[in-house]
Amino acid sequence: MSGTIGVTGENSPETVRRYLEDAFYTCLQRNCSIVLIEENLSDAGSGVPDVPQIVTEGSKRTWPTVRRIAYVDANKAHSQLDRTFAQTVPVNLGINVKLFQTVKEAEEWLRDAAAPTDTRRGQQRESDHHPFFSF
Repeated sequence: MSGTIGVTGENSPETVRRYLEDAFYTCLQRNCSIVLIEENLSDAGSGVPDVPQIVTEGSKRTWPTVRRIAYVDANKAHSQLDRTFAQTVPVNLGINVKLFQTVKEAEEWLRDAAAPTDTRRGQQRESDHHPFFSF
């Protein structure tokens, strides 16, 4: 299952909390555990201090519904430090999230997760298929 919804708006903690909650409920309703978030929020935002709190709040609700998150920040004006930190915090909390420069790279990573292989035979196992929804 796939679809595309771009996340736009003001770069604020409230906006990020809202779209993460929307992503969670969409995955819950559609029974998907893998999600692509393409964010293009305006201005620099509030920066690093809000990241740990937002991630901690969100992670309490998402697992085990959402198991893998690919994230693309389309606003190139955002700080690389903030982007790296935004990935490091959830990874340290045990959340499987990865930051990508392009949607294509993110989709490839998600496809790999959606079609695991049986390492003994090198073939896809139908029972391991995980649908994903892209935002």
